[in-house]
Amino acid sequence: MGRAVTQGQAEGWAELVARARAVRSRAYCPYSHFAVGVALETDQGEVYLGCNVENASYGLSRCAEQAAVLAMIAAGGRRIRRLVVSSAAAPPATPCGACRQILAEFGPDAEVLCVNLEGEGWRGRVADLLPHSFTLPAAPGM
Repeated sequence: MGRAVTQGQAEGWAELVARARAVRSRAYCPYSHFAVGVALETDQGEVYLGCNVENASYGLSRCAEQAAVLAMIAAGGRRIRRLVVSSAAAPPATPCGACRQILAEFGPDAEVLCVNLEGEGWRGRVADLLPHSFTLPAAPGM
């Protein structure tokens, strides 16, 4: 199960935290004003960024986690090692239910660090966020 952490307890995460906070500033959120940034690291050490992008037709909006996963897949990545979710929420916001399922597809054991601007954090694994994710066997050749 995940646990609350301070930034000082998140050693080795400084670069990902900085990148998630930086991309958060690029979020397009004129309706909710709830900016989120994500920095995702693959099992190969590559980093992909994402921020939320809202749309007037709210169902077409995309979460920051989804944007980062889409960038990873487009670049050829397939496995998430760890990710940082940055928001201004207190306590720090965790991924929504849909994003939890998407993250579980590519890294059920990936480490997750959710941080806010005050230095509060939550650290755990995707499986802590979604302990009974939905799975299907992959099609041949995938």
